[in-house]
Amino acid sequence: MSYLDNIRTFVRVYELGSMSAAGRDLRVSPAVTSSRISQLEEHLSVRLFQRTTRSLTPTEQGRAFYGGACEILESVDNAEAQVVNITENPKGALYVAAPLGVGRRLLAPQVPDFLASYPEVSIRLRLTDRKVDLTTEGLDLAFFLGTPEDSNLRIRKIADVERVLCASPAYIAKHGHPASGDDLINGNHECLNLRFPGATEFHWRLVTPDGPKRFRIAGRYESDDGDVLTDWALAGNGIAMKPVFEVAEHIKAGRLVAVATQTPPEPIQMACLFTHRRRQDPKTRLFMEFVIEKISAAVRDSEKTAQLPR
Repeated sequence: MSYLDNIRTFVRVYELGSMSAAGRDLRVSPAVTSSRISQLEEHLSVRLFQRTTRSLTPTEQGRAFYGGACEILESVDNAEAQVVNITENPKGALYVAAPLGVGRRLLAPQVPDFLASYPEVSIRLRLTDRKVDLTTEGLDLAFFLGTPEDSNLRIRKIADVERVLCASPAYIAKHGHPASGDDLINGNHECLNLRFPGATEFHWRLVTPDGPKRFRIAGRYESDDGDVLTDWALAGNGIAMKPVFEVAEHIKAGRLVAVATQTPPEPIQMACLFTHRRRQDPKTRLFMEFVIEKISAAVRDSEKTAQLPR
């Protein structure tokens, strides 16, 4: 398998643009990564990368080899998947990404039960509120909230997730209780924003009697971690737009209160993305089927717990 290991290493170095990053991704040392690339270059009698102390770029031969290398790995993966399908014994690593709130509250609790059922599978869970790229980051599945931009990926819808605008009783006592989106704007309320590099969301989309409408909100607080926004809201620092499943217990306990209920946020889609070729991978399919039903039930239960006004 050493030649295949060398090819896999080459592909990850090419995609990540770094020996050290590829080594971390493959869980090998930088020395092993460099050695594998050198062995591959010696075997092919060409240089695949131009290396300097500051950069690493593929040569013309490296760019030409990349496409064929991906086809080789995909063929091997497909062949192994066929064997696994026959034996019904899935194995190998499954790379999964999810937003922080989805991952912590809905996805991570399901992983131990799944691994107990499939002892030869391992889960590499990556949690981040930024947008991820399945191809360049080597992911099998990416759970998300919203609408994906890449039409080349397959989508499996999980649920329409209710969202809520919420603030602490202390914030409401000091700044008033906005009844609608117009009150948010006219009352100069402090709105807590989820932002990350490349984010395009600068408005809150709320449902009005005349249909959905975008409200341009303002606020001094921004973070790329949704849980930080929850903590700020609990501390009385402003109003947050949150998926209900993330704050249902706080609302039930009275630590947070739903505001602007005359114009609630539009529900947001929760789904998972996967590439076309991964659809036939049994462990990918099994994991999706295993967690989707449980996640859907957890979302429904949280919305009942919150008991929001309709």
